[in-house]
Amino acid sequence: MSRRILVVAVALLPLGCEGTTETRVGSKLDTGSVLLGEMATQLVRDSGTPATHRQELGGTLVLWESLTAGHIDAYPEFTGTLRYDILKAPALDDLEQLRAALATHGVGTTRPLGFESNYAIGVRADTATRLGLRTISDLARHPDLRMRFSVEFAKRADCWPGLKRHYGLPQPDPDGIDHALAYRAIEAGKIDATDVYTTDAEIERFNLRVLEDDRRFFPRYEALYVYRLDWAARNPAALAALKRLEGRLDEKVVPEIESPARKVLRHTGEHLFLSGVSLTAAVLVAVPLGVLAARRPRVGSVLIGFAGLVQTIPSLALLVVLVTVPHVGGLGSRSAIIALFLYSLLPIIRNTATGLTDIPPTLREAADGIGLTAWQKLRLVEFPLASRSILAGIKTAAVINIGTATLGALIDAGGLGVPIQQGLRTHDNGLILLGAIPSAALALLAEALFGLLGLIVVPRGLRLTPAR
Repeated sequence: MSRRILVVAVALLPLGCEGTTETRVGSKLDTGSVLLGEMATQLVRDSGTPATHRQELGGTLVLWESLTAGHIDAYPEFTGTLRYDILKAPALDDLEQLRAALATHGVGTTRPLGFESNYAIGVRADTATRLGLRTISDLARHPDLRMRFSVEFAKRADCWPGLKRHYGLPQPDPDGIDHALAYRAIEAGKIDATDVYTTDAEIERFNLRVLEDDRRFFPRYEALYVYRLDWAARNPAALAALKRLEGRLDEKVVPEIESPARKVLRHTGEHLFLSGVSLTAAVLVAVPLGVLAARRPRVGSVLIGFAGLVQTIPSLALLVVLVTVPHVGGLGSRSAIIALFLYSLLPIIRNTATGLTDIPPTLREAADGIGLTAWQKLRLVEFPLASRSILAGIKTAAVINIGTATLGALIDAGGLGVPIQQGLRTHDNGLILLGAIPSAALALLAEALFGLLGLIVVPRGLRLTPAR
């Protein structure tokens, strides 16, 4: 598998979404990128062009591959990243040269927005004081210093590999980890240093000391927007809106913060939509399949085997497959609903088939004896007798569905997984609970609602018998 296909597949990027008239703005897995992406989205909308913001799609290569493949139209980037990581041409230190090189890929840029977010090394303040660390050169005196870096920083030539050569640092090459986990590790005292952006709020939050780049290794990373040239040609008003931010921003830009109550309400609504649509579709499909499985045991074995096979596929892997299938998935709610639908099939099919096959033959014979048609027998005798088992299967599917729906955040489908993912990346336990508690509450509510529904649909004489 080529590098391009691997990056796109792992990053959950969609195929088959060409032809849309809506501007799609992407952003990376950090707060600054999300903020710039949201600002761009609002400006494009204000210009009269429909726009959507696909937040936190992944790292640099993910966004670049998505842009050049036509899955998004614009996203915020930095000049240093374009030179070193994307074009592999550090000599392009002139903006016009950089723009000319990008044009060969069908990509244009705005001019810088007015601020920089450069790489740096952050060290725990107590460790820096104890060891006398003030500059990056000082790291050479402490080969045993515990350092872990984000995945990109650990691998990129303009980051750790180049920094190590430039300064002659003796530390071994560390494995890359998620940036949020690196901050958690440095907070817990498990590591001493990690990479930071000079605009990171985490520098102050975790009391880090930024080491001086005394040998001037790190290049400048000026913020700007990159966009597809064909998109710009079709949407001149939207492009003009993006350019309104040129030279207008600085590091002190403060976003409007959504209140926790509104955030919970919005994401709960998204979560209910994902779960409700997928569960309804699963009931409409799986109950008839369960009837077929009871009527035709060999066919039933195949149906239950297929549904069981789907259950063994890890949720993330299934999402990867769905979003990369042309004209089927893509980023957003459609892929999430399809995945949740597939995961809901097994308990409903199996419990429906089990409930129907467990009906005593004498009752079926009695129904035949009074002249009931097949449909009348199913509706008036078999479904009521199997109702507890069928309802238990639907309830199981609902609880699984609600829990699995949190993964929708990974593919821009919304839901209560969004604050959970944001909390994990920003070390904010409050945000994690903002998604986890309502999700658990929805699962408990589903249990209670199905208990009440059982009092309505299950015949009184069957309520005391445990459902299989």
